[in-house]
Amino acid sequence: MKKVAVILAGSGVFDGSEINEVVLTLLHLTKASASYQCFAPDKPQHHVLNHLTGATEASSRNVLQESARIARGEVQALTELQAEEFDALIIPGGFGVAKNLCDFALQGAAATLDTEVKRVCTEFAEQGKPAGYMCIAPALLPLVYPAGIKLTIGNDADTAAALQQMGAEHIECTVDDIVVDAEHKVVTTPAYMLAQSVAEADVGIGKLVTQVLAWS
Repeated sequence: MKKVAVILAGSGVFDGSEINEVVLTLLHLTKASASYQCFAPDKPQHHVLNHLTGATEASSRNVLQESARIARGEVQALTELQAEEFDALIIPGGFGVAKNLCDFALQGAAATLDTEVKRVCTEFAEQGKPAGYMCIAPALLPLVYPAGIKLTIGNDADTAAALQQMGAEHIECTVDDIVVDAEHKVVTTPAYMLAQSVAEADVGIGKLVTQVLAWS
């Protein structure tokens, strides 16, 4: 059975992981008879947003504890993740990826990675293991892989320009498709960067999971 590590960034599209993307990822992995283990950084979120109003709240939440809401408690601290124990890596999107796993949402092309995120993603890359990044998560890729890494976030011009400034080759992509960098075994899909419904997000995510497992 293929074993996949899934990195989460909290719970909720605006300050954590995009819940539908996570659930669809886990569903497709399970239907493909693959096993998975969720991980998340054990640290405070960048900030907390009220998902009903969009307002910033004064409270503080922990990324690992919030991720446990999606993973039904089955999540481990990112410090426990060792690439050699897994066949592949998948990172769903959500603005928490660009706020908690890195600071792309704040710094754009000058972004830096969380230390543990960089360690883990680099381990998978250096070991030649396949990886899937969706939605805004491809913003992590230029900070892990060599210049020229092929990726997509869909068709948002400003985001694509920032990623190209960071050294990536951005390829426009529809919501129901994927972009494959066969040299580095990396696959990306726009998901909710473009999706207008959970059904639309599902198609590209399904293709991403299929490709990741095909390489595993």
